[in-house]
Amino acid sequence: MASNNRNLGFEFFKGFFKENPVLVQLLGLCSVLAVSNTVVNSISMGIAVLFVLFFSSFVIGLVKDLIPSEVRIPAFIVVIATFVTIADLFLKAKFPDISKALGPYIPLIVVNCIILGRQEAFTKKNKLLPSIMDALGMSAGYLIAILLMGIIREILGFGSILGFRIFGSSFKPILVMILPPGAFLTLAMLIGFMNFITRKE
Repeated sequence: MASNNRNLGFEFFKGFFKENPVLVQLLGLCSVLAVSNTVVNSISMGIAVLFVLFFSSFVIGLVKDLIPSEVRIPAFIVVIATFVTIADLFLKAKFPDISKALGPYIPLIVVNCIILGRQEAFTKKNKLLPSIMDALGMSAGYLIAILLMGIIREILGFGSILGFRIFGSSFKPILVMILPPGAFLTLAMLIGFMNFITRKE
């Protein structure tokens, strides 16, 4: 039992640092680079990915043995697309401004390589509970990465955090940080920092 708990803990926490999908595996970068100019956008996208990855892994973990291998990928995509549609419609109904800001990147979660990749690399090969822990850990790692980018870019690009100004009137925003080059610069700095703290002695 103790060994099993340790294994589940590993499956969860590996997504934070050792196998962070964004900062280590470099997956799902399209949405990370595109919508991380503010903290609100970053949190919204991170939660959407968490929702889709968790429920997709849960459903696929339940029915994977019933799916013929010849139609495995299309079946996985149908499950993923179902939860992406739920997330997209919920945002449009309850948070239209956020939905508009995120644009096409919520529907594009369907082809996000983190989501389908976890089903192929992990869920189809493992039992339900480890698959759920893997999904939670990987989506949490994604959320952490995109949130860090949102914080850095909003502070430097707008001089604010969650819309509240944190610098005086003398602060001059670094406008490049809210543009695509700023996204690449921020991602590069975070990857470099991740490599520094995880490198082998």
